[in-house]
Amino acid sequence: MKQDITKLASSNDISQFLYNIYNKLYEFWGPQHWWPAETKFEMVIGAILAQNISWNSVEKAICNLKRANILSIEGILQTSDEKLAELIKPAGYYNQKTKRLKEFCNFLKREFNSDLEKLFALDISSLRQVLLSQKGIGFETADSIILYGAEKPIFVVDSYTKRLFYRLGLIESEKAKYEDIQNLVMQNLELDTYIFNEFHALIVKHCKERCKSKKPMCKNCCLSAFCIYSSHGQN
Repeated sequence: MKQDITKLASSNDISQFLYNIYNKLYEFWGPQHWWPAETKFEMVIGAILAQNISWNSVEKAICNLKRANILSIEGILQTSDEKLAELIKPAGYYNQKTKRLKEFCNFLKREFNSDLEKLFALDISSLRQVLLSQKGIGFETADSIILYGAEKPIFVVDSYTKRLFYRLGLIESEKAKYEDIQNLVMQNLELDTYIFNEFHALIVKHCKERCKSKKPMCKNCCLSAFCIYSSHGQN
């Protein structure tokens, strides 16, 4: 294991540490049942809209698409850029995201006959490669679609993951590479869709509620026994 990723002595130590963190978060916060979407297509659209914006803003944009009755491949493609941009405006970067949504829907129509399940039938490696080939879809968005949409076991890394893992001493910098952090988890936990789903969602929940960026609430934190940041007297 790379030195800049973890100081734990062995893979057994890392595995036990990760399971302890997961179990503590699960016991404290309970199951998160993420991703909140009525359909897999809605989940995918939400993942694209969620780039660089809060989930509350994404929900507003999704609601607008539903009210306009265009939350479908054809619905999005047949809607003018101007109207679509106005509907998704709450999600920010609306002109850029309008292009991304239309490009992705055109891709699904052209390559998979508008059948999302055909895309999701690909194995993880192929699915990830295909998703990453689409303009505007990076590692986090692609892996979110794979985990929450296709329901395949891959671990999603985001800024919350980096913050928490850094404070727990699993990584030495919040600038650690995405793939290194992902491998740290996937090489030391069972490749299980449910665990990866809940673990990522629980990390997001914990960092939003307790392990905040500027003013973390370390007192009575469920992870304080494992946390280097907390042990240094932060509160």
